[in-house]
Amino acid sequence: MRPRLPRPRSLAGQLFAVQAVLLAVVVAGYALFTYVSDRSQAEEAAGRQAMAVARSVADAPSVHAAIRSSDPTARLQPYALAVVRDADVDFVTIMNPRGIRWTHPDERQIGKRFLGHIAPAQRGRPFTETYTGTLGPSVRAVAPVTDDGRVIGLVSAGIKVEAISRRVSEQLTALIGVAAGALALGAIGTYVVNARLRRHTHGMNATELSHMHDYHQAALHAVREGLLMLDGQYRVALINDGGRELLGVSGEVVGRSVAELGLPAPLTGALLSSEPRVDEVHLTADRVLVVNTSPVSGGERRGTVVTLRDVTELQSLMGELDSERGFTQALRSQAHEAANRLHTVVSLIELGRAAEAVEFATAELELAQALTDQVVAAVSEPVLAALLLGKTAQANERGVELVVSQEGGLDDGLLPEALPARDLVTILGNLIDNAVDAAQGSAGARVTVAVCTEGSSALVLRVTDTGEGVDAAHSELLFQRGYSTKPAGPGGRGLGLALVRQAAHRHEGTLTVTEAAGGGASFEVRLPLRPAPVGGGRA
Repeated sequence: MRPRLPRPRSLAGQLFAVQAVLLAVVVAGYALFTYVSDRSQAEEAAGRQAMAVARSVADAPSVHAAIRSSDPTARLQPYALAVVRDADVDFVTIMNPRGIRWTHPDERQIGKRFLGHIAPAQRGRPFTETYTGTLGPSVRAVAPVTDDGRVIGLVSAGIKVEAISRRVSEQLTALIGVAAGALALGAIGTYVVNARLRRHTHGMNATELSHMHDYHQAALHAVREGLLMLDGQYRVALINDGGRELLGVSGEVVGRSVAELGLPAPLTGALLSSEPRVDEVHLTADRVLVVNTSPVSGGERRGTVVTLRDVTELQSLMGELDSERGFTQALRSQAHEAANRLHTVVSLIELGRAAEAVEFATAELELAQALTDQVVAAVSEPVLAALLLGKTAQANERGVELVVSQEGGLDDGLLPEALPARDLVTILGNLIDNAVDAAQGSAGARVTVAVCTEGSSALVLRVTDTGEGVDAAHSELLFQRGYSTKPAGPGGRGLGLALVRQAAHRHEGTLTVTEAAGGGASFEVRLPLRPAPVGGGRA
């Protein structure tokens, strides 16, 4: 069995190790720098102290008087020892201008030459140096004793390096304590920060996070459905290519609020909702979208994940399917009526009333042919003519008379290729369904359909009903998704007129609603007729 390789340390663990080492190096470096700096400052302070003592002794009148005496050592040695004791220095040596000692802490060194440099002091200039003499390494100062500008003696005061090191060592203990405390606090802070980071990264290491990012980017571009992620303030945190296309947005949208994207008000409201939305149908300028939203929470609301699915073609096919289903129901009803009429004809023949049977059958054929002739005479465009014939049968089944106006008319071949029959079926079919719903149950229920052209510039589709009419306050709400004055059916209501407006806007047309002359409502769609370019084909 192959041994299992140890899992790489998590990103939080790696950062903790790096931060701990870095913190230790910084604290150790600071401690070393402070130690060296304190030692340098201690040596400078010792030099200043030694210089002050040497100059004070050189300026003392008793020293001047002792130098002029016949036995300077006898008077200066006790004085120098007293200065060493009181001034906290390690030695004070007084000598003649040639460097022969008059005093020394070790009396055996009296009379011997001073070990060290004295040339600057012999020229009248005091100085400091670090030198190894009879007492070991020391920081010493040498100052001249002058009388009327003439050097009559020299004074050297010093502090041993050993004493300086002892002073620094006393401070080093406190420094180590401070460094240890800083290291402990830094380690605790680093641990807390990395524990939080470990929670946010779920214990993954850098390689895993990198792979996740690569997969994340690849998935975003590969998914054809729209994906939109919003932060807690409903600003766009992420959007994929499909989302940009379906929402019709361009440019830099990350960081912008949903309310600033210029989306339709119902869709914007769904995206701004704090409640999840499941399979809601919304319309944009050109598309029908199914929207699902799901809040992202981890103890608190962190944002929203939105998925967008394009069902524009599906919605169109569903509309066609509804029309076909209606046609089927109409044909079934007509077949039932035809069967009744056929039984009537057969019964009349059996009763020996052949003439009445022929007359009855001829009248029925003439009525059906008259209806077909009326529709075709008004609209010879085959798709629209078939739609009107089917809708007429459906309306009759629901007790509504559908009349095709002979106003204007629409000849076959007049529609440009840029205006497909499918969109006209969507517009006219939904307007007729809406009108039949409104007129059903009213006195003299009737729907009038007019399809005509205004010269060669515009196609006009007008549907008028005898219903209760439209409240002026609700005229704009009629075209919003989800609005309806009827009870909701199994498939929901309020989408038909919104689809009509979308199709009209897609072809740069207009949709208006007014009050009909005899009561009810009149919906009118105007679509510009732009001839196809010469040599062009259908897009």
